[in-house]
Amino acid sequence: MARLTGDLEVAEDAVQEACAAALAQWPASGPPANPRAWLIGVARHKALDHVRRESRRAAKEAAAASDGPRQGSLSQARVPEAEADDQLSLIFTCCHPALSLPAQTALTLRAVCGLTTGQIAAGFLVPEPTMGQRLVRAKRKIRQAGIAIRVPGPAELPGRLDAVLRVIYLVFTEGHMTTSGPDLIRGELCEQAIRLARDLNRLLPDQPEAAGLLALLLLTDARRSARVGPDGGLVQLADQDRRQWDAAKISEGRALVEGALAARRPGRYQLQAAIAACHGDAASADETDWPQIVALYNELLRYEPTPVVAANRAAAVAMVDGPEAGLAILTDLAADPAMASWPPLQVAMAELHRRLGQADSALAAYRHALKLGVPAAQQVFIDGRIREILSR
Repeated sequence: MARLTGDLEVAEDAVQEACAAALAQWPASGPPANPRAWLIGVARHKALDHVRRESRRAAKEAAAASDGPRQGSLSQARVPEAEADDQLSLIFTCCHPALSLPAQTALTLRAVCGLTTGQIAAGFLVPEPTMGQRLVRAKRKIRQAGIAIRVPGPAELPGRLDAVLRVIYLVFTEGHMTTSGPDLIRGELCEQAIRLARDLNRLLPDQPEAAGLLALLLLTDARRSARVGPDGGLVQLADQDRRQWDAAKISEGRALVEGALAARRPGRYQLQAAIAACHGDAASADETDWPQIVALYNELLRYEPTPVVAANRAAAVAMVDGPEAGLAILTDLAADPAMASWPPLQVAMAELHRRLGQADSALAAYRHALKLGVPAAQQVFIDGRIREILSR
């Protein structure tokens, strides 16, 4: 519908109306032989109705003629068959350089992954009306700039690849560790991100970062079933039952990252995938090649010198040089008020205080994390740690 109308906002509204019509009609009449074609056909009529209403407004006639879909072409347009690159077309559109990175991410989560405006607002820590306005502006900018809703040609790909990789990664991250709701994991988002990464890797087989991203998602998602305990809380990597890990995903991810690194064009996703492969190869936390992981984090900091990467590196340093060394790094990072307000940093500090037997400091850090706000599944984990310390 976005391709037929040339307007993402009109397409979204028309498809929503078509789905509402289906919910009203199909329970009584049964679904049609080709539900997809039915939905697109009804949505096309809804979009035509919108165009006609707009064209009646004298003040908008000029804009409708230049920016909006033409009634003739829309009414006569062939309903497209399912295309494998439908989602990639949308994601490349959402990741156009004319949009800021936050707008690209938010629009992809809305248009491609189907998250609600409220869920996206929670992830960005902004009020829902604010996020709603951002999404409206982003969709209108796509229309006004005449951005084609398609996978761009070879000459345009390099300028958008980094943004597309980042957005797919963020979609997976939202599924892997949800920012709202009662569940730790949203499996459908993880699977959608993996599917998009597969499509991108097929589209760009000579881009090692595309292969690295797919490898990273597979190696990380392989641990999904072991990450949630019977109480619905988070199970940390060291405590997971590795027999529950998906060996097929680990094998595929390892092969992908080895092939990507062989191209000798390293990047952030290949290095993160190599770190995940080290975990996947280890039979237990104690048997993990922690020095190799620290070395990979050192290299990753060259490509992504962020406090979050430094905090993750600190956990590996703690396994090599002891919890005091890791805690010193985290304490330095916590001097930044923004990092001090990041719940995972407080939890990481609490874990190291706990390993050192510093019960009061551990409790303070766990409680600080709770005050900052964490999703329900992580709250279950933190509450369990607090009870464990108090019981001793």
